[in-house]
This record gives sequence, C-alpha cells and structure tokens, in this order.
Amino acid sequence: MSVRLPEELSKKLDRLAKSLDRSKTYIITRALDEYLEEYEDYLIAVNRLNDKDDRVVSRRELTDHLG
Repeated sequence: MSVRLPEELSKKLDRLAKSLDRSKTYIITRALDEYLEEYEDYLIAVNRLNDKDDRVVSRRELTDHLG
C-alpha cells in the first residue's frame, strides 16, 4: 500500500519518527490502529443511541446495580 501525504504532514511524521527513533511505518500503523479502534467504538455508540429497543440506564441505576 502506498499513501501520499500533504507535505506538512509528511514533515511532521519525519520529525516524530526521528525524535522517537521509530520508523514512519511504525508510527502510521500505531496511529491508524488507534483511530480505527476509536471509530469502531464511536459507531457502536451511535448504533446504540439509534436503537429504540436498547434501554438507557441512568447513572443511579448503574451505581445501584454495581453496589
């Protein structure tokens, strides 16, 4: 896979890779993995908010349940 980055973003990536003594591939892989995990969580939350059958639990109910 190849990706073209805007020049400024590419420079930031170069600086970060040098400062961390890591490869650009390592940094991009970690960043993409984090982003995808966060986005998946976001989609789950949106789907649950839109699910009329998914019961919303109040904070009090949750604390009472957890004891």
